[in-house]
Amino acid sequence: MWRRLLLALAIVVVVVGGWFLWLCNAAGQFKTLTPHFDGTCTAVTGVVGAEDLTIHPRTGVVYLSAYDRRAVAAGGPANGAIYAYDLNTPSARPVKVSPDVGPDFRPHGISLYVAPDGTSTLFVVNHAGGRNTIEVYDVGDTRLTHRTTLSDPLLVSPNDLLAVSPTQVYVTNDHRYAAGVLHTIEDYFRRPWANVVLWDGHTFREVAGGIRIANGINQSPDGKTVYVVSTIGQAVRVYDRDAASGGLTFRSEIPLDSGGDNVDVDADGTLWIGAHPQLLTLVRYMNGGTPRAPSQILHVTPRSGGAEVNEVYLDLGEQISGASVGAVRGKRLLIGPIADSKFLDCQMR
Repeated sequence: MWRRLLLALAIVVVVVGGWFLWLCNAAGQFKTLTPHFDGTCTAVTGVVGAEDLTIHPRTGVVYLSAYDRRAVAAGGPANGAIYAYDLNTPSARPVKVSPDVGPDFRPHGISLYVAPDGTSTLFVVNHAGGRNTIEVYDVGDTRLTHRTTLSDPLLVSPNDLLAVSPTQVYVTNDHRYAAGVLHTIEDYFRRPWANVVLWDGHTFREVAGGIRIANGINQSPDGKTVYVVSTIGQAVRVYDRDAASGGLTFRSEIPLDSGGDNVDVDADGTLWIGAHPQLLTLVRYMNGGTPRAPSQILHVTPRSGGAEVNEVYLDLGEQISGASVGAVRGKRLLIGPIADSKFLDCQMR
């Protein structure tokens, strides 16, 4: 009997140990990371947890979505807001532009739609009060004006947005299960249960599924291709978009060899992705188990039959921890973090 128990215990140890090694390898824990960046960066303080940002293509104003995730985890207020940061102003400071809606505003992913006449609409994921909504704002010169709130049971765990008109927006759900055991299984067993939904101006509906954590989303300049970042899939999923119906048809994947987060698309059609090269270190960082997490910015150039992926920026968390987004205007690179108390304004050479 004891032999059987010992054998069973040995099998359990081997299986669990093998799974843990597989998980660590898949999460990038065994990678050797070498910090580098061909340029200089300035830390801009005054904003905590600028997890997502977008640059207005006409004005050069950066809109940042931020709230204090560590304060919320400790039972405190989120103090969330949308900030504007003007790239045209020397020594600019971030300025709060969202309406005052109380201390529990928790903005997450954002997407800016600019109409041909210059009229601009900002869509924002909001997790305030334990609910999941999409807040829609009209963009003014110095303030955002709230237009409407979108909510639906299909917004299970909304993460990022892609606005394609003043009234239509794609939304990624990074998980199928918002909490509990199945949420944990989805993460640590890398289950492809996440999806993308579309608000067509009248209703929400699913337009893509089978994704291992659907995170950042964006589109090509012509609007015919949609990019969805799969964080634990460590890839960009590429879809053909039917502009008339809004439907998405899966085309291919671009491997990243890193846990991609938000994706920005430059005017030339190339992608800039904030990424987490060691995902378990990021988890420990967010749980307070380590003071830093690596930050990575990838530049992806789509090509016929594939893509070229280049690492532009890598930091071990000393300059900025847990970077989730990178966006470019000219030679300026803006880098935002999940929880750090600053963002970076970088000049590339």
